[in-house]
Amino acid sequence: MTMAAPATLFTNGKVFLSGVKPGINAGLHRPPTFASCMLIRGSQIEHVGSASDAPIAAALASHNVTVHDLQGKKTILPGFVDGHMHLMLLGQALNKLDLGKCKSLADIRATIRSYAAAHPDVPRILCRGWMHSMTPDGARASDLDDLDDDHGTGQKNRPILVDSKDLHSTWCNSAGIAELGATEWQDVPGGIIERDAEGRLTGVFSEAANITYVWPYLARVATMDERMAAIRAAVAAYHEAGYTGMIDMAMDEGAWEALQALREREEGKGGIPMRIAAYWLVKPCGREEDRLKQVDRAIELASRFNASTTPDCRIVGIKVICDGIVDACTAGLSEPYAHNGHFEVPLWTAEQLEPVVKRADEAALQVALHAIGDATVKMVVDVLTKFANRERRPRVEHLELATEEEAARLGQGRITASIQPVHADPAILKAWPRLLGEHRCGRAFAYREFADLGAPLALGSDAPTAPHTPLGNIYVGTTRRSYREPEMETAVNPHFALGLCEAVAAATEGAAYSCFDDHRVGVLEKGHKADFVIVDMEWEKEKLMDARVAETWFDGGRVWPA
Repeated sequence: MTMAAPATLFTNGKVFLSGVKPGINAGLHRPPTFASCMLIRGSQIEHVGSASDAPIAAALASHNVTVHDLQGKKTILPGFVDGHMHLMLLGQALNKLDLGKCKSLADIRATIRSYAAAHPDVPRILCRGWMHSMTPDGARASDLDDLDDDHGTGQKNRPILVDSKDLHSTWCNSAGIAELGATEWQDVPGGIIERDAEGRLTGVFSEAANITYVWPYLARVATMDERMAAIRAAVAAYHEAGYTGMIDMAMDEGAWEALQALREREEGKGGIPMRIAAYWLVKPCGREEDRLKQVDRAIELASRFNASTTPDCRIVGIKVICDGIVDACTAGLSEPYAHNGHFEVPLWTAEQLEPVVKRADEAALQVALHAIGDATVKMVVDVLTKFANRERRPRVEHLELATEEEAARLGQGRITASIQPVHADPAILKAWPRLLGEHRCGRAFAYREFADLGAPLALGSDAPTAPHTPLGNIYVGTTRRSYREPEMETAVNPHFALGLCEAVAAATEGAAYSCFDDHRVGVLEKGHKADFVIVDMEWEKEKLMDARVAETWFDGGRVWPA
């Protein structure tokens, strides 16, 4: 007689029963439904219900069960799945100097100068969190050139590289320009290599120039051990935040190589304790042949790493960054920017994009298109509607400025609205009225429309461009107030707020649905994976700032606290 595997029973708690299907029955005021008990056995959920249910009584009678009494206080939610993040960049960013609290160039200079003095042995100074609003007069290499003294090490004037908060730009000092070899760079389609009136490099590289030149450089200078350590750090940070799954939205050769090396190293220890789905980044380039070659690489990888072969580390589709961001005035708008009257040329035209989407869709890959400005949103919805099979769950990333017409087309085409509420934080939108004009700000982050008009929602953080905590993300999405600066009373377009149930569902089931993983994760149901998070919280959106993750469980085992 074979003994049943040991069971774990959680009782006297609040087990969230979603009941919110992506894009079907969303609602601002939908009340939550809870069970009081959850029984898991091995890596799966065996039963969710009440203490009087027969499966729970049988488990208790078997004496082969560990019981966790949640004392009527704790809530069990499905493990969060980050619908849009950058794994390698996040892991590396965790060790970069954070400039997020700086308000001005003077703050940035003082912060970097202090860090340089305290870290005389690092070969280069890597920073993150710079916002263009901190440097309204522009950013130049000379602003950083005098911040690193010798300190007795002989490493005076080390390279300094500063990531913008949104990762669309890098700002370097003169030593950084030299180490990058940037004086030899050729212009690339959709790329910005800033130069002064005399044609000299200013040290700022944006959009396709950043992706094509700076990102690969940072990957090259990191050793394999450093890259694997970055992935480990990202996974650990995500466990602490309550995540059991992540969707990488810019996978490339360097990150994929490190991820596979780490998988091999961890194979005998149970593998990487995270469900990872990845979209291969297709970069803009001049020839269609070169663009399609990148798609073919994604197709080849997906044939080897997929839901059947490696379900917890797979290539599910391609990602194309079709425009920039509002703060850098690189998002594609239907009207010119209010402060300078300029239009932004998109990183991709429809004619360039269509063959890429068609090739990927015909190979059964999902397509994810980054679109922030309303003109770009219209273009990508046009392309997806024409060339992407709705059964493959195509998706649009960010959707920060969209018309009601495009919101309706998302729903009609069952196109996933992949949104990041932390980008709607009023603390980081102070420049928008000047850049867009008040009339367009009223259309910003129209999440309520997306949900009401039938688009499936997937919540993500876009980490490391924003805080990765899912509870903070949900707080901004439901209150439209600031997670970064809680004392702020500003609410950004509160009429576009999400309901608490639908926001939690979008951060769990919706994100899982967006990458075809909803058959096994994202909800707390019999037969699904035992991926869940135990939270100290009150079910009120205004009190989410006080909510705390107590435990994170993956595949039936607790991974945080470790």
